[in-house]
Amino acid sequence: MPPTLPLLELPFLAELMAQRRDIHAHPELAFDEYRTADLVAGELARYGLEVHRGIARTGVVGVLKAGTSSRMIGLRADMDALPVAELNEFPHHSKHPGKMHACGHDGHTAMLLGAARHLAAHPDFDGTAVFIFQPAEESEGGAAVMIEEGLFERFPVDAVFGLHNWPGIPVGEMAVMPGPVMAGTCAFEISVRGHGCHAAMPHQGVDAIVAGAQLVQALQTVVSRNLHPCESAVVSVTQFHAGEAWNVIPEEVVLRGTIRSFKAEVQELVERAIERLCSGVAAANGAQIGVRFDHRYPPTVNSPAEARFCQEVAAAVLGEERVLTDALPSMGAEDFAYMLREKPGCYVWLGNGPGTGGCTLHNPHYDFNDELLNFGINYWVRLVQRALPKGD
Repeated sequence: MPPTLPLLELPFLAELMAQRRDIHAHPELAFDEYRTADLVAGELARYGLEVHRGIARTGVVGVLKAGTSSRMIGLRADMDALPVAELNEFPHHSKHPGKMHACGHDGHTAMLLGAARHLAAHPDFDGTAVFIFQPAEESEGGAAVMIEEGLFERFPVDAVFGLHNWPGIPVGEMAVMPGPVMAGTCAFEISVRGHGCHAAMPHQGVDAIVAGAQLVQALQTVVSRNLHPCESAVVSVTQFHAGEAWNVIPEEVVLRGTIRSFKAEVQELVERAIERLCSGVAAANGAQIGVRFDHRYPPTVNSPAEARFCQEVAAAVLGEERVLTDALPSMGAEDFAYMLREKPGCYVWLGNGPGTGGCTLHNPHYDFNDELLNFGINYWVRLVQRALPKGD
């Protein structure tokens, strides 16, 4: 591992913190990040970058070239907020009811802006750094839309890198692992159709609620009794909709939930197991049961070479002892996965602190820890300098 480098002098940190808090106070949801995109584009232009707008509606790309090398790397930050009502009372709390930066995308945007600002003033690299400010990470797949609209054709990067703050990891530490780091996610909907009847005369019908309840229980065996114990998946039923009257056994029940896994073959196994259970419960109860799968984000999988490279960069910034290389992957999903399907790269977690007092991701008490700004900017700058070294 390389020796630890001194942290960069960043005289604009106080200004950047104010910008981060301004973004936090004005959250915008997927593909509606117009104010944030205006701020980002204006800042990048002020630093002297080449600015491109309109990819995936509100996406912004800044291009910074130095030297003569044809090498090109991409750095990505997400900009969107969540439909969550903020419960914090500090001055920069959300001014938009029902919307909140509950995942730290305001901080991700600020850190990447800070890296662009420093590198524009100190272009100590040889090649092209592409700063990708992506809309709609939360559930809407903005990364996929940017790719579909020609992101990598217009900016043919050799590799792409992402970063997310992570409550539960101490500030000043970073988790960098090869292979799967975030799960893929698939939603499912199961419809159970029986025969409605009077609650006092259940023998005259086919009880869809009983069949649905059996299915909820049976689904808990999908992972425990079908997967190899060393493989990972989660099947969660999150909705059970049935009936409107207290004295009527309803005709239909609808179950919804999600499947999380790290491998396509595991996903396939889980889906086939769910279909078998649906058929069995239907036959046992005389009901009709159908299941529909909605494949959403794929697994986020770091390429080995880029993960090793990012471990070295993180060690140079934080110290080798503060780089976690064997942390467990998360069953959460992340649409940076789409970019990693197109290009080699690595997605890392930067410690946001202990996560006490509700400061966990997607919690109404969450806030990005401004102590991270310095570490995140240093990581991005050192990554560019090492990926695009001068003198090669």
